[in-house]
Amino acid sequence: MAVIEDYNMPDELYYHEEDTWVKVEGDNVRVGMTDFYQKLAGDTTYVDLPFEGDKIVQGETCGKIQSAKWVGKFVSPVSGNIVEVNEKLEDNCTLINKDPYGEGWIMIVKLSKLEEELKKLYHGDAVEPWLKQKIKEVEKKK
Repeated sequence: MAVIEDYNMPDELYYHEEDTWVKVEGDNVRVGMTDFYQKLAGDTTYVDLPFEGDKIVQGETCGKIQSAKWVGKFVSPVSGNIVEVNEKLEDNCTLINKDPYGEGWIMIVKLSKLEEELKKLYHGDAVEPWLKQKIKEVEKKK
């Protein structure tokens, strides 16, 4: 696991600019919010989950997330059909904070164009400069 300026960013994951991560699991991908998001936003207080069976598009809003500091859109990092949502979040959305890459996952998506979708995300050597730029942008706003 890469640790970039105190943010855990597992090497095997792909990252979208809207602070979501993608983990390839066969023909499906698991999606959640990054450690960067959860530390910046504070405790998650509400999640409006998309529905199983919904068709989603990469870069478009498919739900809402609210935290102690922030209310915003949950933007899908991939396109496809949702095959499962993490219903545990309805009762305990702080799982996103406690375990963002484990129990805090949000949805599982069946992709029609896996390789094409993944090419549009940050992975490998591209993650560190991307995250450091995001950190700089946040620090400028303080």
